[in-house]
Amino acid sequence: MDFLANLSLGFSVALTPFNLMMAVAGVVVGILIGALPGVGPASGVALLLPLTFGMDPTSGIIMLAALYAGSMYGGTITAVLINTPGEAASVVTCLDGHQMALQGRAGPALGIAAFGSFIAGTFGVVLLMLVSPALAKWSLAFGPPETFALMLLGLTTVTLLTGENAVKGYISMVAGLMIAMVGFDIISGDARYALGIPEMMDGIDFLPVAIGLFGLGEVLAGAESAKNNAIVKGRYGLRDVMPSAIDWVRSRWAIVRGTVLGFFVGVLPGAGPTIATFLSYTLEKKVSKHPEEFGKGAVEGVAGPEAANNAAATGAMVPMLTLGIPGSATTAIMLGGLMMWGLRPGPLLFEKNPEFVWGLIASQYIANVMLLVLSTAFIPLFVRALRVPYTILMPIIIIFCITGAYSLKNSVWDVGQMLIFGVLGYAMKKLGYSPAALTLALVLGPLAERALRQSLIISDAGIGIFFTRPIAAVLTIAAILAVMVPVLRGLRALARRREQAA
Repeated sequence: MDFLANLSLGFSVALTPFNLMMAVAGVVVGILIGALPGVGPASGVALLLPLTFGMDPTSGIIMLAALYAGSMYGGTITAVLINTPGEAASVVTCLDGHQMALQGRAGPALGIAAFGSFIAGTFGVVLLMLVSPALAKWSLAFGPPETFALMLLGLTTVTLLTGENAVKGYISMVAGLMIAMVGFDIISGDARYALGIPEMMDGIDFLPVAIGLFGLGEVLAGAESAKNNAIVKGRYGLRDVMPSAIDWVRSRWAIVRGTVLGFFVGVLPGAGPTIATFLSYTLEKKVSKHPEEFGKGAVEGVAGPEAANNAAATGAMVPMLTLGIPGSATTAIMLGGLMMWGLRPGPLLFEKNPEFVWGLIASQYIANVMLLVLSTAFIPLFVRALRVPYTILMPIIIIFCITGAYSLKNSVWDVGQMLIFGVLGYAMKKLGYSPAALTLALVLGPLAERALRQSLIISDAGIGIFFTRPIAAVLTIAAILAVMVPVLRGLRALARRREQAA
């Protein structure tokens, strides 16, 4: 009964006119952001986060979550039509989606992706609704040692956000921790690393960093590689994007597998939709009776990954809401937004702010319905958006970056920080470092430091407290293993190269 009462409360919040408008606006903007190459969901959330400051936090998170869901599908449009992924999670879709477009089947490719996204997103929200309250209650057993061990686990999984170069991932993470330490010491109150600059006494604000790394940094990188790609010609009316019966037969189990796999990959801290799509594509190719068709226009090569990335986007909200650990770069920025609104993820969030949590969950059902409608009936409109030259798009995004950074405190200092981190974000992208790992460390760093200091204050055994309490011990050992896995993998690769050389 509590479950139904909570869901009823959620829909009463989500169906208010303003929140409904925010969900629709989030999906529309998300599809556009996903469809425009070089502007991903993390960039979109970072750019629009300042707009939520004047809103109720529930309305703000509804818009940002809807934007996240919409951008997961928006990247499919460019992947299919111009063979350029709008965001990282759509890279795999290029392999078969564009081949289908070249065969005159761009409509069905976009259609099966839309229906797969809707099914996966809806099922993902059901799992979010079932898993989150139980996980939040479990986290009630967390004291400072367990909290620090959990934060440590989240920080050590940054390699999943960085590709294959674990060293660069950890360097990015350490840089984020160093930035998080600027300002007053949380225990003694002493100023740290402020360099005598009054504006830095309060620390480095999250928002200018996020906008600089993901907004301005992506614009600079995109300007360097901007090119006008030819859009595959075709018909994109409602009837043209409907998948055939054969497409449905071939895709039905791919959507199911992608949904389940994507959600549970998304729940893992640091994994996110990109990894889910690669795993889904690999799985579909292995279980297929016709693996030779993959890469040549196999419809299940589109359906599976597209279902996986939407389910993973929903799954990434589970650790964010219940444990305060973001499951992806985008939810790391959303977590920063929660902190700025004064909301602390965890069991108290479900108890003290039920309207916020259940309003968000209910709004995801609405967002998925709107996503299905917009991604089938309004495809021609979004295809036209792809024809906007990057020379026009880039100045508009820069204006959003400057306005968003200035709106935090009406301070030019924040704009200067944003510009500095924009250049840093561009350099990190060029050199293969991870802005997502830096952002994750910036968000989790203060929480981890506070929990560590509190644990050592109450402990008689020093760091032994993290191994004498069962939950903390399991999480700490998992964090150590997360660090050791890439080390062992590197040693194994080195030994293999030596054997080949010998």
